[in-house]
Amino acid sequence: MTGHANPLDTLAELFEGEGSAEYFGEAVTQAEHMLQAGALAEAAGAPPHLIAAALLHDVGHFQGAVTGRDLMENGTDNRHSHTGADWLDRWFGPEVTEPVRLHVAAKRYLCAVEPGYFALLSEASVHTLRVQGGPMTDEQVREFEAHPGARDAVAVRRWDEQAKDPEMATPGFAHFRSLLERLLRPQVGTG
Repeated sequence: MTGHANPLDTLAELFEGEGSAEYFGEAVTQAEHMLQAGALAEAAGAPPHLIAAALLHDVGHFQGAVTGRDLMENGTDNRHSHTGADWLDRWFGPEVTEPVRLHVAAKRYLCAVEPGYFALLSEASVHTLRVQGGPMTDEQVREFEAHPGARDAVAVRRWDEQAKDPEMATPGFAHFRSLLERLLRPQVGTG
């Protein structure tokens, strides 16, 4: 990946390059999955920061550019939610990065508190749940619920689970570009 003065060019290149890779055995690519999540958030009438978080939630899986995705495939948690949020933090505020950081915790939370949620998980998501620590304990549930970003993270998580449909008509990254540009931190130029 080449460095760009404009962070949106960097993101677009990731979606077009590494994003075209297979996504843990799912029927969609990594980019299709993320674009679908963003489109689902948009269709639900979510505020711009949540659309952006849904769109960017798995950026931490991009091997080499952000983190090592092969770790997850080999049974080690690559902590892509934290790595991705930290990487995005240079460009976006916490309203975008915290739902990204917490979307894995939200899966663990929903599996612990919502009967039937586990049955919604794809086979790949069940595997990653095991690697990520399984459903939360009662104490972890209370800690998660106390986090100010918990509600947004749960919303992103729900779109994440739904965003694996190979038949879904999905807009490209360019569709979200102006929304992302409005959310960039003020000091970030788009030159």
